[in-house]
Amino acid sequence: WQQFSPLLIHLTHGFRKKLVRLFAKKQVKISETSKCRNSLSQYCVGDGVDIGFGGDPIVPYAICMDMPNRYASYESHVQHLHGDAIDLHWFSSNALDWVYSSHVLEDFENTAAVLNEWIRVVKPGGHIILYLPDEQTYREHCRRQGKPPNPHHIHEHFSLQYLKNLLSDRSDVTVIHEQYPVGIYSFELVLKKNP
Repeated sequence: WQQFSPLLIHLTHGFRKKLVRLFAKKQVKISETSKCRNSLSQYCVGDGVDIGFGGDPIVPYAICMDMPNRYASYESHVQHLHGDAIDLHWFSSNALDWVYSSHVLEDFENTAAVLNEWIRVVKPGGHIILYLPDEQTYREHCRRQGKPPNPHHIHEHFSLQYLKNLLSDRSDVTVIHEQYPVGIYSFELVLKKNP
């Protein structure tokens, strides 16, 4: 044992250096969905679509939809549908048990129109499950990190309250879960489609 220990120490040290170099080069990206999966996946029961999934669906059996050339990619899960989140033409009205989306809705000028489309495809009793940024908190986080905020974010004051105000006159959905803050700058909102 003693005659081999310098060799083992050398190999261990060399192996350790290789591992450090390997991991230093590769930065691991963490999807926004991974931050809320534990709390929101419980609402993803039955057939549903993950809009803007970025390669990391909320649940493994989700129908995965994103833009033809998505700008976020975290995992290599198959993308089933390619298109725009404002037009879910693949689905008839009241077809799905749930729609989930993470950090997509804030990219649209007409938030109400996108929500209308997502609500249209969900069955009565189904869920619209949202994980979204509070824009002011997000921008402050970016400022502290010395990074520019996402240029796709349209609304300067996008927030949980912004969405609740948008939904306040609707009788077809009920808020069944909300939480803010979640993580550094996000919030959760789950709507149930009324019969």
